[in-house]
Amino acid sequence: MDQRRRKGRGKGLGAIAALLVLSVAQIGLQVGFAEPATSTAIAIAPQAVGRLTTRNNQPIQVNGLSAANGASILSGATLETGADQSATVNLGPLGSVEIGPNTKVTLTFDDQGNIKALVAFGCVSVIARSNATGEIATDQGSQGKTDPTTGGTLEIRYQPGVAPVIGQGVCTGVAGAGAADAAGAAAAGGGGGLFGLGVPATIAIVGAGTAVALTPVFAFQDNPSGSNP
Repeated sequence: MDQRRRKGRGKGLGAIAALLVLSVAQIGLQVGFAEPATSTAIAIAPQAVGRLTTRNNQPIQVNGLSAANGASILSGATLETGADQSATVNLGPLGSVEIGPNTKVTLTFDDQGNIKALVAFGCVSVIARSNATGEIATDQGSQGKTDPTTGGTLEIRYQPGVAPVIGQGVCTGVAGAGAADAAGAAAAGGGGGLFGLGVPATIAIVGAGTAVALTPVFAFQDNPSGSNP
């Protein structure tokens, strides 16, 4: 009888122990499911964004669409102007790119200080600040780079099938429908300056440009001419 009682007690204790283990396991699963799922943060790299300024607020073509003052220009955009149009892409701490009339250019730039203007045709001036590298290129290859330690300006006038003309002043007087339009605009007190954007605008473009920090995109100074988009 004693042996039977002992065996019975042993079986009972074993059953109780099994139930306790099962209960603890169930509680552990419930707690695990109740815990909030952990999320992994994905770092989004900042993207450089330029700001467009156009002569006399006239819209130009950007990637085949109409764009006017204040438009954001992303790296890789293709800009095209007509006979009476000119524009500036302000790149803040990197510099700026001036686009003359009858011009088509693809701009690439990044927050590492690289600016490149691939000119299909027309007049383009790349103004790079120190710590930035400006480059102009055509279908004939690279036509020059600025020194990142000092900055500088690269200016090109180019038509396919003809050797590009490069150097300071090769686009001077190119405004509106031509030099006569630039002279008339200057006499009237509007226009003049680089590509007819106006002397105040030209000074702002060449000499200033404070970056405005945005997250995750960093954009550049608002319209240098002071016009509202």
